[in-house]
Amino acid sequence: MKGIFDEKQPGPEFARGRFERGRGRRGPHGHRGPGFGPGFGPGFGQGFGPGFGPGFGPGFGRGGRRASRGDVRAAILSLLAEAPSNGYGLIKTIAAKTGGIWRPSPGSIYPTLQQLVDEGLIEALSEGRGTEFSLTDAGKAYVAEHAEEMENAWNAEPDSADRDFHQSIGKLMGAIHQFRTGVTEEQRGAAIEKMDETRRALYKILAD
Repeated sequence: MKGIFDEKQPGPEFARGRFERGRGRRGPHGHRGPGFGPGFGPGFGQGFGPGFGPGFGPGFGRGGRRASRGDVRAAILSLLAEAPSNGYGLIKTIAAKTGGIWRPSPGSIYPTLQQLVDEGLIEALSEGRGTEFSLTDAGKAYVAEHAEEMENAWNAEPDSADRDFHQSIGKLMGAIHQFRTGVTEEQRGAAIEKMDETRRALYKILAD
């Protein structure tokens, strides 16, 4: 069956690659940007953001909560029960509703939308870029009959150990950010040496 996304870009997040936006100049030690470049922005920019943004968010976004395909499906249905939306809007709403803990990727949202269309639970309200979807009568009945499933889609949280680990990474990246500008060659060289030591120490932990 021909899919609704076969001949069009499903949303603006596909327009430019994430890493293309983060491409910076190479500094004196072969690293991006002056130190790290726009890919690390204020608060590390789009890749890391305040609280480390969409990539890391409070609880680290995608990395902080591993959603199953069932979670994504139920989340989409529960949100469309509230109001029609397009794929990009669903991604933003899920991230906002979970305080940035969960930000599903376009690669999980759009195939799930197609699957729900195929199942007759949702329908496209238009065609082309930014297509909005709404529940069909069958979809409304499904949501009503599976209220617990809809609620459980929002209940999973990262455990404390996972959260502590990600917070520690955030603190480390915050310290690294200080070397982005306004440091001497000697300070930057000392930082690189320390980061290399830390990397080797981490690999040693894995080897023990």
